[in-house]
Amino acid sequence: MIAFDLGSNTLRAVRMDCDTLEITGRYEKIVRTADGLAKTGTIAPEAFERVVAAVKEAQKALAYESGEGVAAVATEAVRQARNGGRLLDEIKRRTGVVFQVIDGKEEAALTLAAVRHRLARLGETERAFTLVDIGGGSTEVTLAWPKRVESRSFRLGIVTLSQSGERARRQSILARTVREMARFYKERGGEGPLVATAGTPTTVAALKLGMDYASYDPQKINGTRVSLQDLSAQKRRLLAADESERKRLVGVGREDLIETGIEIFEALMRAFGVEEAVVIDDGLREGSALVGCRQKAG
Repeated sequence: MIAFDLGSNTLRAVRMDCDTLEITGRYEKIVRTADGLAKTGTIAPEAFERVVAAVKEAQKALAYESGEGVAAVATEAVRQARNGGRLLDEIKRRTGVVFQVIDGKEEAALTLAAVRHRLARLGETERAFTLVDIGGGSTEVTLAWPKRVESRSFRLGIVTLSQSGERARRQSILARTVREMARFYKERGGEGPLVATAGTPTTVAALKLGMDYASYDPQKINGTRVSLQDLSAQKRRLLAADESERKRLVGVGREDLIETGIEIFEALMRAFGVEEAVVIDDGLREGSALVGCRQKAG
């Protein structure tokens, strides 16, 4: 089973063995789908080309064969863009991959499936926790109990926030949206440890462990704990680095966004009253593959 996740900043893909539910191949490329979306309301022609090229690269990297199982989903950038449907039509025409636009609740459910699967493999017992998925165009907050789940998607992402205007305006948007998140968390009775997934948390965890973009290892990321102090330390480190060093550390296409991502992550942790978070690399693409395998098995 091959699964694609077309996000606001990154195209991620994975191959999963449906017999063992093990990941046998991964692909990731920064495509900046949402670049300029906050100003124009559309996905730029240059982004069309980046996305299509990345889908083709992923097919080759994961040894895609025509007719095999594929789960392909698109999220907030395509949900928002007036020409999002046209992008998906272009991907289908040029690669054969059919993407579905999913809403925030389905995105949260698929991500939660992957995170629960990974936590079980790490030996974590079934208990309540709060999951945050900080994406390029939106952030999903999921309150998970053993037999109950509540989630909500918020229009706050690292790409869209970073391109929302002057710093004062960005700070106002961040503060207002995080207050909404905190209200949701408190009114719904959020509890347990905070679990974080997506690019910003995994990048901070990688930097804490001494990795850069080229040496990133998802298996070492899973289960890593990052604190508010870790976030502050890595933000200072990145701000002090020159452009080439930032690219080496976090990857081309992220170097101008990571500060915004860390600001969102810090604000969330403070609003929820927690000092640290458990970081999980698995997310939407793994959840899509996992659910696809389960459906295939009947």
